[in-house]
Amino acid sequence: MNWDIEAPNVVTEARFRELVESGYSAEILCQESAHKKGPSYYGVWIMRVVSDDGVEKLLVTARTRTTYNDIKIREFKTISGVVSFFIGLGFAHVDLPLEAGTSRTHKLAPSDKASSDKAADN
Repeated sequence: MNWDIEAPNVVTEARFRELVESGYSAEILCQESAHKKGPSYYGVWIMRVVSDDGVEKLLVTARTRTTYNDIKIREFKTISGVVSFFIGLGFAHVDLPLEAGTSRTHKLAPSDKASSDKAADN
């Protein structure tokens, strides 16, 4: 499948990472408000990248397809999952929306990019 032609508004994790490193903003969208269950907080968050001129692409899974040609939006179910994902992208901090319908945008600072480049070299 040619993702750029057939599904231009979605990206897999590898492309998401490339776009963030090239200057796109990473946006966290809260789909289900956070709630405490045991020692952890749960909810539903999805991610998208947004260019400076407003092009938006949702993060999708590369592994799971429930039916032929079905695209599944990647959902994060815990706060620690969201934070781990953003640390993996090279962010030094994460501002996380906790109420359904809210979002927060992040952009890698030059110092964040340098840190992630050093981590990739090790």
